[in-house]
Amino acid sequence: MNRRNLLSAAAAACVALAPFAASAAPLDYTPGLVKERLAKGESVFVTFKASWCSTCATQERVIQSLKKSNPSYAEKITFVDVDWDEYGKSELSKELRIPRRSTLVVLRGEEELGRLVAGTSKDAIRGLMDAALTR
Repeated sequence: MNRRNLLSAAAAACVALAPFAASAAPLDYTPGLVKERLAKGESVFVTFKASWCSTCATQERVIQSLKKSNPSYAEKITFVDVDWDEYGKSELSKELRIPRRSTLVVLRGEEELGRLVAGTSKDAIRGLMDAALTR
């Protein structure tokens, strides 16, 4: 295979895999993002987190582990990270009555499917993710 064909094949592979990479990465919250995604009929897993929060870091490791173990999570759920320091007092936080950072909420349409406050149990977080897939 000559260099041109190799580069073309590599570029095609990157383009083909781009949708999967994008779906696995959480979206950074901006005002209106969650409502926009819910209006599209998506299940939205919202993580209220802070960079300095050890509980948030543990939750993130569990979420990433679960996504790796079950690709359906990354493919079928929209993950949104809300920076607590910037948006802890936002309209979204008020509407959802978020008590603190390290809160995980699963939404679809007008319904809250589940919530976990400061929990890091793999089973509890898997339960939230499963709720986003099955309802």
